Amino acid sequence: MNPTGSHSALGVPYSPATLNAPAAVKPAELSGLGISYVRVIWVDLTCIVRCRVLPLQFFLKTMESSRPGLALARAVLGMVELQLVDGVPPAGEWFYVIDPSTLRLCPYDEGMATVMGYFQHKVPVSVNGSLSLQVDLCPRTILERVVESAKRNASVEFLVGFEIEFILLKSTDPIGGLSQHVYSGCSGLMTGSPESRILRDICDSLIKGGIEVNMYHPEAASGQYEIVTGPLPPLQASDALIYARETITNVAYKHNYRATFAPRISPHGPGSGAHTHISIHSTNGQRRPDDRLASFEESFLAGLLKRAKAIPAISMPLPISYARMQDGIHAGGTYVCWGTDNREVPIRLTNLTSPLSRNFEVRFVDGTANPYLALAMILGAGARGVAESEEPAMKDLSDVAAAEMTPEQRAALGITEQFPLTWEAAREELLKDSFAESVLGKVVVDRFLAVHALLAKSLESEGDEGKKATKLVKYF
Repeated sequence: MNPTGSHSALGVPYSPATLNAPAAVKPAELSGLGISYVRVIWVDLTCIVRCRVLPLQFFLKTMESSRPGLALARAVLGMVELQLVDGVPPAGEWFYVIDPSTLRLCPYDEGMATVMGYFQHKVPVSVNGSLSLQVDLCPRTILERVVESAKRNASVEFLVGFEIEFILLKSTDPIGGLSQHVYSGCSGLMTGSPESRILRDICDSLIKGGIEVNMYHPEAASGQYEIVTGPLPPLQASDALIYARETITNVAYKHNYRATFAPRISPHGPGSGAHTHISIHSTNGQRRPDDRLASFEESFLAGLLKRAKAIPAISMPLPISYARMQDGIHAGGTYVCWGTDNREVPIRLTNLTSPLSRNFEVRFVDGTANPYLALAMILGAGARGVAESEEPAMKDLSDVAAAEMTPEQRAALGITEQFPLTWEAAREELLKDSFAESVLGKVVVDRFLAVHALLAKSLESEGDEGKKATKLVKYF
């Protein structure tokens, strides 16, 4: 290989036009594939994955109906444990319409497949003078709407991939990591070890299920690992993330261990994030140069930076989330800024000189966030910047952490704001800015804050920190 070759050769090239995602399994194929049951899943506002399991025979009957789906209580998007938030009645139903494009096999569970859907009204309701079936609170519908708006109003589309960080626990009370290893150390994947077998089984299942796995490796905390998945359009990427997390937790459980995506379970070790990689693509033929950002990429960055402080309440929705996002612990830091190849900033630009693999890594997202809503906020912020031709107000911070600079040095680069440092402050920022309501809608913002207030209260109800961590990993 010529070491002086083209810079644009860095990384694997991806684009919406050339993406070759595997086709979904068809319902008629399930019997021949040995499937006996189908798990119909949805993700509530607190990122709890819930389900109904249908025997194959009834699932196929359902799919042959004029509107395939299941009736679900409206309370499922307004409850924590068995408690409903104020204003959510126990009566009433929505119709969960099955999306056959999400049908996947579950190789880790012989005879099982899984599918997702959309929340809809049973009959059309009047919305601004028109009849609609859409439910305001449906996370998948919200993200789909944001993506469509970006194409229509900003002439851009996106590909998204995730770094999935998790910790394998040998015990949850007290909390105990499965293995001791250093960051990326081969000792964390010794041949024949439980952790090596678990990671192999997870990735084998993901690949057989149609998920592109780029790599996996040991992370820095005890028992912590990361799996990186390939890029997909935003809705499909979020679906794949949920599928991957379900695979991780189920495979770990089969091996008699617990996998947790909790942001931080010990003050003495690194936390786990859900770093989100986003590439922006023009739909009107604008090319991305190989020596700088394209104008639409710059405007996406500007829009994201301008509205960044309103996002953590959605992307880091619990008090424990703010124990991870701190300065000096390799989590992205607390200052609103960006940098090329700098892992100590919350928005990292990777592969600047490689337009076919160039992307932004958004680091202020964790595993407690509903990915559909978090991504809607991130993409909505960036797309607004493109639509309004915004320009970044701060310069590239490529070689140092903002926290290590003096206020004068930060100001010279345009770095003048910090993210909210606490859960309470994040919720205040969300309500202070009308941006969240413009993306998610007031009904969603109000319900989201209500269910997370109830969940936070439940998680904080335990006495000591160890009991709180035990309860946290029960959910995440």
